[in-house]
This record gives sequence, structure tokens and C-alpha cells, in this order.
Amino acid sequence: MDLKELLGEELYNQIVAKAGDKKLAVVNDGNWFPKEKFDEVNIAKKQAESDLKDRDNQLSDLKKSTGDNKVLQDQITQLQTDNKTASDKYEAEVKTLRINTALKLALATDTHDPDLVAGLLDKTKIELDESGNVKSGLDDQIKSLRESKAFLFVEKQDGEPRFKGAKPPEGGGNKGGGQPNPWKKDTLNYTEQGKILRENPDLAKQLQAAAK
Repeated sequence: MDLKELLGEELYNQIVAKAGDKKLAVVNDGNWFPKEKFDEVNIAKKQAESDLKDRDNQLSDLKKSTGDNKVLQDQITQLQTDNKTASDKYEAEVKTLRINTALKLALATDTHDPDLVAGLLDKTKIELDESGNVKSGLDDQIKSLRESKAFLFVEKQDGEPRFKGAKPPEGGGNKGGGQPNPWKKDTLNYTEQGKILRENPDLAKQLQAAAK
């Protein structure tokens, strides 16, 4: 399984797009990825796969020589248990990685330190959609953090989004019930951000710029 399969195509592409001119590394399918994230994922992935491979090899060797030997049968049983434990641990690490990556992506434009803010969240409440974007469990937590630790968040000026091909509303303001900007402080919505990033990246850039 390569990194693109691990994170999912949508989330992988969003991360690559956000990398910009940051230091990058090449993954085995020829795509680019931020080097520090690549190293973090690659090391954990290789270690987990190595552990599983070692246990599988040990189990295979024992099966060839066990016969009716009870001691060896017991060893195989133990190895099978260890192998399942290692597999479960690996799956948990992958899930944690996907959640951390989705959170950092969602928090990138609105916080001074996405890693710090992500560390303050209860990740057991975070749910991802099939594309690897945050589906629920984030907005309420961010609202609470904004009230108690406002210094962690980027201060934004009120402003109207400018859509491509759309005429700005006369007189300014958000009169007329236009689409709320999920990047603005007073209408912040991380779930909606993820949806727009996924469905209309160009619109997402315009809304982000308008919210600054």
C-alpha cells in the first residue's frame, strides 16, 4: 500500500496542493509530498509492515516443522496472537494518521499552529468521510477553543467573498442571504470547508482570500 492509498486520493491531493513550495519528497508512485509528513508516515508504515512480516515468517517456519509437537503448537498459537495484536496496532496507527492529517489540513488556514490546536482536540469525536475529510466532531470543539484560547487562531477581518463571474452585491455587507463564507470567523464551519475544498478548489481559494 503506497501513501496515496493509505490517505485516500482526495485527502492526498489536497495535501499535495497545500504543500506549495515547502520541502518535498518523491513517493514511490512519482508524486510529490511534504518531506516531514512523508518521513513521518513512511517510518511508521515501514516499521509496522516489518513487524508483521517478521511474525508471518516465524509462523511459516514453525508450521513446517511442528508436526505433533505440542510445544511448537503452543508457540504458533502465541505467534498468531502476537500477529493479530501487531495488525490491530497497525490499523489503529493508520486511522490516527488519517485523522491527524485531515485535522491539520482543516486547521491550516485558521490557526497559527495547526499541530498545537490538533493536539488539544478530542480525536475520538472526530469522524472522517470516505474521502478522508473531517465530517463531524470538529466545529463544536473549535468553537470552544476560540472562546477559551482565542490567541491560537488567526484574526480575520470581515469581508465579502468575490466569486468568479459574480457581480459583487451593491452597498457591501452580506445582505440578501448570499452563501456564508465558512472561512470567516463569524460563520466558521470546518465541515463546509472540507466540502468546498473537495468539490470546488478554486472557490475555496477565493473564500479563503476574502476571509483574511
